[in-house]
Amino acid sequence: MRKIFIVAVIVIIALALSLPAFAVPSGKAVVLEPKGAGKVVFDGKMHADKGFKCADCHPGVFMMKKGGDKITMKDIREGKFCGTCHNGTKAFNAKDAVSCTKCHKN
Repeated sequence: MRKIFIVAVIVIIALALSLPAFAVPSGKAVVLEPKGAGKVVFDGKMHADKGFKCADCHPGVFMMKKGGDKITMKDIREGKFCGTCHNGTKAFNAKDAVSCTKCHKN
């Protein structure tokens, strides 16, 4: 019985440590196409690779449902949505004109 318990604990720990790798399935991304600016492709894997977890942003900063949030640059500049972190303190400042192409692509 003790051996089964030890094996179960090892399996649970191994699964828990591997979960961040599965947080954003390969090839999955959210594509936003704002009017007047290049599309934004958000690939959560990049954020996961930097140590962030889904729960860091969901459901607090962003809704869980794709397309549930209506994100505008005005909101971001006011510190909402992406602007929660992309404010020049935690990450690059989305307000800086030189930062546009870090998110917006043609």
